[in-house]
Amino acid sequence: MSKLRIGLIGAGGIATSVHIPAYEAIADKVEIVAIADVAYDRAKLIAERHQIPAVFDNYETMLTETEIDAVSVCVPNKFHKAAVINALTAGCHVLCEKPPAMNQEEAKEMEDTARRAGKLLMYGFHYRFQSETQAAKRFIDAGELGDIYSGRVQAIRRRGIPGWGVFTNKELQGGGPLIDIGVHMLDTALYLMGYPEPAVVLGKTHQQIGTKKGVGLMGDWDYQNYSVEDMAIGMITFNNGASLVLESAFAANVEKQDTMQVSLMGNKGGADIFPLKMYQEKHDTLVDVTPAYLPEVHAHQVEIHSFVAQCLSGNVTDHYAKQGTNIQKIIDGLYQSAETGKAVYL
Repeated sequence: MSKLRIGLIGAGGIATSVHIPAYEAIADKVEIVAIADVAYDRAKLIAERHQIPAVFDNYETMLTETEIDAVSVCVPNKFHKAAVINALTAGCHVLCEKPPAMNQEEAKEMEDTARRAGKLLMYGFHYRFQSETQAAKRFIDAGELGDIYSGRVQAIRRRGIPGWGVFTNKELQGGGPLIDIGVHMLDTALYLMGYPEPAVVLGKTHQQIGTKKGVGLMGDWDYQNYSVEDMAIGMITFNNGASLVLESAFAANVEKQDTMQVSLMGNKGGADIFPLKMYQEKHDTLVDVTPAYLPEVHAHQVEIHSFVAQCLSGNVTDHYAKQGTNIQKIIDGLYQSAETGKAVYL
């Protein structure tokens, strides 16, 4: 094929601010040929603005009436599974925004469909593609941290409840900060740890701030219809003996406005990832290692360009889809543990 033909499912903010610009940046390799959204007028407006030739009010028609090689799925979490499975079954590679789905069962069905179709299913975990993450991965792969046996992930906002979209609607989103921003740091940690198989999880959620009117640093939210947690805490143990502590919040009484961090500890060294700083003992001396320079990258673009490159190469792998099911299993377990008050064995 001369160019990868792209279809967009969803014409919301993530499609217009991330996916479309990323595809347009490599116009020599891809062409956006269609866009579908139930809000047809918005999809039409976006299509006119970006010279997208075909517009639909449903993706089923788009998939049957347009020749498409790959699809970006940019709709609320509740609709990921159906959109992804339809696109895969229609013969398309799929890049689906995070989280994979509403639960583990959906993610597994999506994984199995991708394998049967022989198509690439990738998820929008763009923090993997940050310069800091990639540099840390090189050090880890070279054995500089040794065996990573413990870690901590934080995705905490002081008052960062989104004042737009469906982020506070559990029916459409599946949960709050854990499934929305916590999943980013969780994926980054698991990616650096080699995606170990989870064994046991213990979780606790809190809803203390979101249901009250207050200061909104990301817009005013609908506190009267707030149905998700505003904080989630968890501990995960893995079959290889490693452990991970997780903290995630849309709103918490902390100093910093926004913290997104992964910290890892191995038997030869440790690291904080954002920004990257590593801690070791060498030659009877405790040393801190900080990169003098890391290239600035647009991680979303690098992620999408990686997706395109893999589609064009024909190098279809199922490890992204497997990892998506794995992370969804952990999220499900943490929410289940929070509901029951008991540890969940995975």
